[in-house]
Amino acid sequence: MVYRIFVEKRPGLSPEAGNLLGDLRGFLGIENIEGVRILNRYDVEGIEPAVYEKAKHIVFSEPQVDVVWDETFPEPPSIHSLLAVEALPGQFDQRADSCAQCVQLMAGVERPLVRHAKVYLLEGKLSGEDLEKIKGYLINPVESREASMEKPETLVSAHGAPSMVETLAGFTGLDGDGLAALLDRMGLAMDLDDLTFLQAYFRDTEHRDPTITEVRVVDTYWSDHCRHTTFSTHLENIQIEASDRKYDTSVKAAYERYLAARVEVYGEEKAAKRPQTLMDIATIGAKTLKKRGLLPELDESEEINACSIHVPAVVDGKEQDWLLMFKNETHNHPTEIEPFGGAATCIGGCIRDPLSGRAYVHQAMRVTGAADPRAPFEKTLEGKLPQRKLCQTAAAGYSSYGNQIGLATGHVAELYHPGYAAKRLECGAVVAAAPAENVRRERPAPGDVVILLGGRTGRDGIGGATGSSKSHNKKSLQTMASEVQKGNAPEERKLQRLFRNGDVTRLIKRCNDFGAGGVSVAIGELADGLEINLDAVRKKYDGLDGTELAISESQERMAVVVAPEDADKFIAAAEKENLEAYQVAVVTADPRMVMRWQGKTIVSLSREFLNSNGAVKHAAVTVAEGTVPLPGRDFTSLREMASSLKCASRRGLVERFDGSIGAGSVLMPFGGKNQATPAQAMAALLPVLPGQETDQASVMAWGCETEWLSADPFIGARASVTVSLAKLVASGADYKKAYLTLQEFFEKLRDNPARWGKPFAALLGALDAQLRYGCAAIGGKDSMSGSFLDLDVP
Repeated sequence: MVYRIFVEKRPGLSPEAGNLLGDLRGFLGIENIEGVRILNRYDVEGIEPAVYEKAKHIVFSEPQVDVVWDETFPEPPSIHSLLAVEALPGQFDQRADSCAQCVQLMAGVERPLVRHAKVYLLEGKLSGEDLEKIKGYLINPVESREASMEKPETLVSAHGAPSMVETLAGFTGLDGDGLAALLDRMGLAMDLDDLTFLQAYFRDTEHRDPTITEVRVVDTYWSDHCRHTTFSTHLENIQIEASDRKYDTSVKAAYERYLAARVEVYGEEKAAKRPQTLMDIATIGAKTLKKRGLLPELDESEEINACSIHVPAVVDGKEQDWLLMFKNETHNHPTEIEPFGGAATCIGGCIRDPLSGRAYVHQAMRVTGAADPRAPFEKTLEGKLPQRKLCQTAAAGYSSYGNQIGLATGHVAELYHPGYAAKRLECGAVVAAAPAENVRRERPAPGDVVILLGGRTGRDGIGGATGSSKSHNKKSLQTMASEVQKGNAPEERKLQRLFRNGDVTRLIKRCNDFGAGGVSVAIGELADGLEINLDAVRKKYDGLDGTELAISESQERMAVVVAPEDADKFIAAAEKENLEAYQVAVVTADPRMVMRWQGKTIVSLSREFLNSNGAVKHAAVTVAEGTVPLPGRDFTSLREMASSLKCASRRGLVERFDGSIGAGSVLMPFGGKNQATPAQAMAALLPVLPGQETDQASVMAWGCETEWLSADPFIGARASVTVSLAKLVASGADYKKAYLTLQEFFEKLRDNPARWGKPFAALLGALDAQLRYGCAAIGGKDSMSGSFLDLDVP
């Protein structure tokens, strides 16, 4: 039997309805709208009547603030329009999932099926055009759809039998035109050169045609997001135009210093043979400073989950060796098309990186970039969401996730620049720490087992890695629904609790979080030789085929390698935190990644081939230097400056985030006598266990000079590094012990040497600053495809 319940906030207690009414009148310009009511509708199946009656006022509503109706609700005469909105089939709905878990915990029964929809009651004489405008504002086709008001007979989804994984018969014999047609038909992120490289491998090495799963896995593995294809492109024919600047501030001089650093690090012979790439420019600063002995705190290992340094911490009067980790992450693409889920999984993914390094995340920072959020609805670009909706909904998504998981957000900032209309910048950064003795790092050995830990697998997030490498276009909102991951903060909180236990983390030899690429990358990167059983991967619902199981990016999952004798102990510890944990793979001596599904081998790829990262890419670079004057003082008076968007208060935005969670924050977002002065950095005590005390704190700041970066990427990047270090110094930190992490966000480069010259110059500027200050960038993230039609991000 399916029960239906409607829940509405009591009069005067629904700010959501009031805010929506204001948006519909003021932003959409619908003058005839007289009122809005919002109801949450729940359909529940699989519980007894007594359990349902108890859950009505414990799980589905709060009697103090909610009104509840069974089956239907009274519609007053003033209601002129009804609109119900629900999640797309297959998309994770956290509200429904949380309700199901709460009923299970409350009554000690099997988890019921719950489906949720939001019902909008609109008062006023609205025209058909008004209703379509409202629907377009409330329904984002990437994540939701209009729901029927009819109650279903059952909530059991008929997903059907999973598709068989087919072989691409004739693939090895295709000519160039055939490969191009296949590339277009499958919507692959790789280019024709990569597909030709893939064809040659199967023709000459494997002597067979690939399965569809193998093509999808390789496309994911070699995506720009996972393998940094753009940053690994070989740069040739580098042309830097003459400059009228002083020698030490010119791009040409910085380039010569980069070449000298290569010789210092690699030696003259190896430097001459080693290709010049954006990745090499991004990492040579740390290699150079390390060779000079200036990075004594640097922690090095084969794991690359997050930046990591050793810090001494006095805990309860005794000095201990701690690992301090930090990581930045962008979710520009998913946030652009689905702002709530994209921003939520930005912070979720950011947390998972140091968490997979077995460190406890204790503070977060959010720096975003948007076009003018005050722009009227009519100015919204076709195929885009309004900037106001992007800003507000993304802030809700990020803060919702951070506040639920219990993470203090110590600093929030938003940059405004017209270029961010091309694609929003959604950047999160976190700081984490753990006693070094709790972190065990060993190379997996044949016979070790891989345990999958945490959430189940669904269709959400399929294609996210490859999708982030594609440019946004007018059809993105309609075609990219599966690419948006859905966050589940309570599940990740369980992972945090488990990984805070040193007895548990010391069982782990190596760990990877499930971000881009799903099983194929998260498990595929753990060891050279792996046999993966896709039938063991637990699913949110039936109907997923082997390809979907291999590349789904469903969130809040971890893959850990443990010795076989430790597997049962680890699984038992996970179950105490109400986490599912089970073996899905075994490490083998043969350096191949093998995946089996329904008794068949659907993936068998050599590690050497996977690590080749596809066909080598080449690009020419041209830097036009000194042709654009840097922005000066844009304002004629202090009043004009204070009233500008650039200098506007972000207090309303900042206060959506909780900076006090955990009672470890040293600096609050606003300080001073009146608690009204925005902080320049964030600081927090290291996360010692309850009952312990320390006065050791981490400090983090940021710099991003968008106007300068737009005018001159080289000078802008140098200034951004300088500003970030200056903020640290102003906060009381020593810049000589500072470590950097870079976030590169740039336009689609295409085959245009002048466009390649922009990130090239910016990275040289950042490198120049590192060498001058003796501060190394020991990590970072490159985010490409910041373009929309003829618009580019700064």
